[in-house]
Amino acid sequence: MYTKSDGRKDDNELVARNVHRYRLERVMSLGELARRSGLSKQTLSKIEQGVGNPTVETLSLLCAALEVPLRRLLTEWGTPVYVQRATEGEWFEGPDRSERMLDEIYGSGYVRTILLRLERTSSAPVQIDPHAPGTLHHLYVISGKLRTGPVLDTVDLGAGDFVRFPGDIPHCYVCLSDRVVAHVVTTYPQVRQFSPTAMQSGVTGAPVPERTGD
Repeated sequence: MYTKSDGRKDDNELVARNVHRYRLERVMSLGELARRSGLSKQTLSKIEQGVGNPTVETLSLLCAALEVPLRRLLTEWGTPVYVQRATEGEWFEGPDRSERMLDEIYGSGYVRTILLRLERTSSAPVQIDPHAPGTLHHLYVISGKLRTGPVLDTVDLGAGDFVRFPGDIPHCYVCLSDRVVAHVVTTYPQVRQFSPTAMQSGVTGAPVPERTGD
């Protein structure tokens, strides 16, 4: 489930994203969630599409089935996958340059920018372990075709497409063309206390501090 660049966020969409994410994290089908919650698959499908209007009782049944407190369905946990297709990009013409806004997000911390090159050597995805909590990947495809994003919520991208997705859950890269070149910015939030520094390897890996006392 991802947010389109022109998508309108509301409470139903927030609940939809959270239910979908927690269900996938638990490797649970709609049928299994229906069995555990006592709700119909049709009702659950509408909720995950953001077109349902769940009551407090319905949310309570979902929380019990997913084993999460109610506040977790009503709060933005992490960041949904955000996709801006090449055809959706809008260029703004200035007197001396043209600009296309890809994304805006607030925060501070460590920022790492790389050019990513992949070649199709097999159909197996390159899976990356989770980075520090709050990590985000911002990826723009320069050439080629790529499948990327959270392991359970990937999107297919082509040249000119942009995606932002959370890097603090397992994610992957699959080269869908002979080769891919992409521009990747990874943002790690500031953490107040570090000890010791741990190295995490991966295509977009970087030294990531471990928290203490968590």
